[in-house]
Amino acid sequence: MTDRVDINRVLMQMREFKAQAQHSPDSVLSGNQVNPLEKTQASSSFGDMLGRAVNQVNEVQQNATSLAQSFEQGDPQVSITQVMVASQKASVSFEAMTQVRNKLVNAYEEIMKMPI
Repeated sequence: MTDRVDINRVLMQMREFKAQAQHSPDSVLSGNQVNPLEKTQASSSFGDMLGRAVNQVNEVQQNATSLAQSFEQGDPQVSITQVMVASQKASVSFEAMTQVRNKLVNAYEEIMKMPI
């Protein structure tokens, strides 16, 4: 359930960035021209957010691996239930990140197909 909250938080942040980009009065110079500085800042913010999401997925996977190793070594503090839950969290978070990546690649491909 924790991963679902993390995924929802990432989606909410993406929507907030989109709303900020669409409604920012400083991003429009004249007509429909976008300020290049604003464009760079928005993309670095999105890149930072995506990087943080990838790092969180990595942390979840490392936690699952360390719990599994502890269980295999006979640590009495780690139960099979904890190992299985951590493993499923890692699996779900990785699958979600893969889906986000696929959507980004599809969006990029669609943009590249657009006539200029």
